[in-house]
Amino acid sequence: MSHVSSHPAHGPSSLRTVQVLGGGSAGSSAHVRSLTAGLVARGLRVTVCAPAETEHAYGFGAVGAHHLPVPRSSDPAAVAALRVACADADLVHAHGLNAALRASLALSGRRVPLVVTWHTRPHAEGARARLLKVLERRVARAASVVLGTSSELVDRARARGARDARLAAISFPPPPRPADGEEDDAERARLKTRAELGAVDRPLLMAVGSLRRERGHDLLLDAAHAWLDLDPLPLLVIAGEGPGRAALQRRIEREGLPVRLVGRRDDVAELLTAADVALLPGSPESRPLLAQEALHSRVPLVAARAGGVPELVGEAAELVPPGDAPALARAVVRLLGDPGRRAELRDLGTAQAASWPSEDATVAQVLSVYDELTGRSGSGG
Repeated sequence: MSHVSSHPAHGPSSLRTVQVLGGGSAGSSAHVRSLTAGLVARGLRVTVCAPAETEHAYGFGAVGAHHLPVPRSSDPAAVAALRVACADADLVHAHGLNAALRASLALSGRRVPLVVTWHTRPHAEGARARLLKVLERRVARAASVVLGTSSELVDRARARGARDARLAAISFPPPPRPADGEEDDAERARLKTRAELGAVDRPLLMAVGSLRRERGHDLLLDAAHAWLDLDPLPLLVIAGEGPGRAALQRRIEREGLPVRLVGRRDDVAELLTAADVALLPGSPESRPLLAQEALHSRVPLVAARAGGVPELVGEAAELVPPGDAPALARAVVRLLGDPGRRAELRDLGTAQAASWPSEDATVAQVLSVYDELTGRSGSGG
């Protein structure tokens, strides 16, 4: 549940926004939920257009939005449904490239401000790379304002012709910390989770993300070969589901790797808290949710130095060159053998997380953009 401050509703004349979300990464979906809660608390009327499964996972309706199921595809029926949803909107806010393309098509011929947030750094090769560039240019030029969640994405939007591109770093609520007197219960829960995973007397490494090529899980399996000589032998647990699962499982079995695929989990926060080290071998997101959760949870992080990750974590993680399995393996071995460095990273992580914008600040920045584009002054806040 969001921690944004509450404001009274402003009645039927309040600003009406439509938030458009495609399949949505975990980061963008969690952001839309947080943003929606903050906007509703400030008296705005919010409709979230997203696939039914995304509503099921994130519960936009539970924080006061009207959810309209719209499939991710850009076929005429989906665009028509989106056009109806946006019929009386004062402003439309699309999250991600595909959602922004569909929103721009739905708003064709109408003078409704379109805000687009770029959350991820999409990658493509060959003909798909050329198509990606065309789509990015179309979306950037259609938007009244492009909000990039990292400096890199702001620069990318400007290079694609955005009229107005701004940095809009997003943040999520930190996981609840044990209250005074509850530390023992938290430690017992942590040990229970480790036992369930099979990591009672061995280091536990944790990675989270959809099992897709761009997430770099193959790189983790490459790196795991370097840990086979360690005693005790670390266990790598990967939480997530996706089209690459079968191939990863075959590799794990064929190569005898100490890796468990545990599928999609609802208790990722508990799994992460139980870990000795969190691993982020790659991510298209500019502010990966795993990196934020690891630092909030005081879990040392080893991550690829790519995209917006260095900007996000600062000195509070071990950063390695992207695609470099030996470097990743060495960083993990060093950390497991150096309790002092792990303790240092926990403290650095806490300090870095405290520097990120709060949910309240994130909502306030977005609302100021809405006010500017609609000519309203301080809508709901």
